[in-house]
Amino acid sequence: MLPTILDFEASGFGYESYPIEVGIALGGGERFCTLIQPLEQWQHWDEEAAKIHQISRKDLLRHGIPIVDVCMRLNQLLGDQVVYSDGWVVDKPWLNTLYQAGQIDPSFSLSPIESIQSEAQQKAWGDVKAELLELFAFDRHRASHDALLIQETYKATRHLR
Repeated sequence: MLPTILDFEASGFGYESYPIEVGIALGGGERFCTLIQPLEQWQHWDEEAAKIHQISRKDLLRHGIPIVDVCMRLNQLLGDQVVYSDGWVVDKPWLNTLYQAGQIDPSFSLSPIESIQSEAQQKAWGDVKAELLELFAFDRHRASHDALLIQETYKATRHLR
């Protein structure tokens, strides 16, 4: 079984940013992705980040799911498992922001993918990920695509022990 991967897209890159989309690649092959409806007080918006993820604030307001519903759905999907991220240093704060806003505790824990990688995997990671990105040729930069790419990179490198 592959590790479950979580990835966020966010309103920007700084401390004022907040999660706008979450994507999951579950260990059994299922995927989940949803836009997150921002709180009224979440106003920070970075146009450079928007160019990357191609999600507008209007999209969030129109199609985003309320934060409490997103948190409950993630808890339902992930249970008490350990979930991994290749951008833990930013994904963990965005996870905290999401759950604090929803006034719910996550049922799962988020850890860096590096914690389950060998040194050889870490060395090969960037090259293998770039090759797979080219192979998948995603039309947009989205959280579920990133989660799948991370999971597939782990799969392609796990033999490197």
